[in-house]
Amino acid sequence: MRVSTHIRCESFPCNDAVHSSYLIPNVDIDPQAVSIMLISESAPASLADHYYAEGDPLFQQTTVRAFKDAGIDVDSVPDILNLGVYLTPAVKCGKSDYAIKTGTIETCSHLLEQELALFPNVKALLLMGDVAIKAVNAIARRSGLPRVIPAESTYKIRGRSFFYKRLRAFPSYLQAGPSFFIEKVKRKAIAEDIAAAFNWVQQSGA
Repeated sequence: MRVSTHIRCESFPCNDAVHSSYLIPNVDIDPQAVSIMLISESAPASLADHYYAEGDPLFQQTTVRAFKDAGIDVDSVPDILNLGVYLTPAVKCGKSDYAIKTGTIETCSHLLEQELALFPNVKALLLMGDVAIKAVNAIARRSGLPRVIPAESTYKIRGRSFFYKRLRAFPSYLQAGPSFFIEKVKRKAIAEDIAAAFNWVQQSGA
């Protein structure tokens, strides 16, 4: 299955998104094999840096390093996919400023909701940063559910148990992009959260 054949943005209504950076993952993946969905912030400014770009894109470099920090032996995004982890940004276009407007996150969360529905065996959501957290909270609200992750600083709530329906949600920090190499404290937390998600899936019998 290619995700890009199932979901798409038709009207591009968000005025703070860089539409030239729009991308729905075009990777060929077995939806039944996915047990973890890692959701990051937004598409990169250059599509050459996206998770599934050819060569050694930036998102691959930082994400592979994060998984290695977690003690998981991978060398590429295909290696990560083979472990049952699907990687996607919450916002499918690039961002025009440091922060992404709440309205843009909510609008694009409709695509993320459709994307999540393609993977029936997902057991864990790795929410890498505030944008991913806000997007999943928006999905929950539309379902008539309370927010998945409380409105508290991530460092205060990491390690607690949160759920969206049957899925365990792990709030963490952004692992995709150049800041990953700078913020060492967050890098350690990211590794711990990735390891915790894998442990949860194993305990759940995946």
